[in-house]
Amino acid sequence: MRFYENRAHRRGFRFVCGIDEAGRGPLAGPVVAASVILPKGTRLDGVTDSKRLTAAQREEFFDVINSRALAVGIGVVDNIEIDRINILQATFRAMLLAVEGMPVKPDYILIDGPYKLLTDIRQQGIPGGDALSLTIASASIIAKVHRDRIMRKCHERYPEYGFDRHKGYPTSEHFEAIRRHGPCPLHRISFHGVLPDPEPCADE
Repeated sequence: MRFYENRAHRRGFRFVCGIDEAGRGPLAGPVVAASVILPKGTRLDGVTDSKRLTAAQREEFFDVINSRALAVGIGVVDNIEIDRINILQATFRAMLLAVEGMPVKPDYILIDGPYKLLTDIRQQGIPGGDALSLTIASASIIAKVHRDRIMRKCHERYPEYGFDRHKGYPTSEHFEAIRRHGPCPLHRISFHGVLPDPEPCADE
């Protein structure tokens, strides 16, 4: 889990930053990205891709990572912006916001996925990086926990949708809530399934 970080350190980079996101697939809510710089040689036993952890484990590691990290950044892009620029561009924007908000500027970035950000910071995209890189895995946990907390707050405003349970993802429960109540202001209107398909025009 430290191969990519160790290689970057051997090349002379000091502040190696891992970046990941949470919330590309949901029908509602924001996309959240996190960036994490860990001290050289840090061990965080058990930290891996957030999807492989339970909610309780993620919450525990969230506190551990924040206490051990040299710097943590979080970027949030809401559903309105997602609809305006598309989810991929919104994800990139959230990642850049996370990096720009860090108290320590990274000199090397490891990104989950085959991506390249519009920044002059040296970087490397790693497909499946949240299971291969400790800093990316740490960022995946920070992003996931932060977004889940946002969606639990959203549930308080719109309890009829069950955001506290599915966090906006396209579950059968969520589709049924949209069918019954229509979309709320947090829904991504551009995503399939949020608005009903238009009725076909009858032949004249």
